[in-house]
Amino acid sequence: MALDKRISKRKFLTGAGAASAAAATVIAAPYVKAQSPIKWRLQTYAGAALGEHVIKPSIDAFNKAANGEMEIELYYADQLVPQAELFRAVQNGTIDAAQSDDDSMASPVDVAVFGAYFPFASRYSLDVPVLWNWYGLKDIWTEAYNEVGGVTWLSTGSWDPCNVASIKPVRSLADLQGMRLYTFPTGGRFLEKFGIVPVTIPYGDVQVAIQTGELDGVAWSGMTEVYTVGWSDVCKYYLTDNISGAWAGSYFANSERWNALPEHLKTLFNMSMDSSHYYRQHWYWWGEAHYRATGGKLELTSIPPAEWATVEAEALKFWDEIAAKSPRSAKVVEILKNYAEVMKKAGPPYRYG
Repeated sequence: MALDKRISKRKFLTGAGAASAAAATVIAAPYVKAQSPIKWRLQTYAGAALGEHVIKPSIDAFNKAANGEMEIELYYADQLVPQAELFRAVQNGTIDAAQSDDDSMASPVDVAVFGAYFPFASRYSLDVPVLWNWYGLKDIWTEAYNEVGGVTWLSTGSWDPCNVASIKPVRSLADLQGMRLYTFPTGGRFLEKFGIVPVTIPYGDVQVAIQTGELDGVAWSGMTEVYTVGWSDVCKYYLTDNISGAWAGSYFANSERWNALPEHLKTLFNMSMDSSHYYRQHWYWWGEAHYRATGGKLELTSIPPAEWATVEAEALKFWDEIAAKSPRSAKVVEILKNYAEVMKKAGPPYRYG
């Protein structure tokens, strides 16, 4: 009996080899998709035509790369909730995420005024990611949203400049008097100083409102959006002077839903946002020049440089008004002033004149 219990060296090695092969088979087993993928609903500020560019390619790519583990359903402007209720909808979990600016979605944070078009905060689209990633705005936004709770700010990128497209020409500041323009809350407050009447209506109603005379035009975007969404069909003129060189927009998520994601899906979504930011950088840069040069639907106008300089000077006073609202706002304004000074010292191509 004792001899039967003995294990020879050959038999031991044979058995060990079989066990190793079995273990290797388990490790090399094919990836199995989750039975119940994570579902998110994300609403963008943009209408469907614009959304095809500013977000849909990155969401389509995310859904494909998530390989069945997660799926994001994309909704366009006002489809699930009105734009002005977007923050609260993310906070209470009505939707899981949003792509928007802080300003028009009524974020209850002091830095919300710097979202969208803060007058003359940027001259070019690259200014926005530089300010957030290299001048400290990323940390300030994280701090501000952590204080509110329920909504996690994720990332900020740049869109197009803010120009006026209208049914009548603007060749002087006097021409702005009484114009009813669809625009953003903070940008509208600044433009009121020059006689503009800011109007807030659902995004999808803008074109008809211009056709019926309810609006005289828009101060909502650059030329790429004006052509893409059809506003060039109802406007006749485009003012080349702008109050901001790039819109600052962000991604936000319900904090509970974001924190529940496994790390690899968070990483994938971060990459998706970066993809969206990159696409917009070259799409808008292409479009702003392309439509000015070859669009053909809008007559370009401008305000004399000396007169426009008074608008820029008024913007700096506006900055100081906002800085007085809170210590954090003052910190952001200080960063913007420092950045402007650095760009001026750097000279062309960063700043001309």
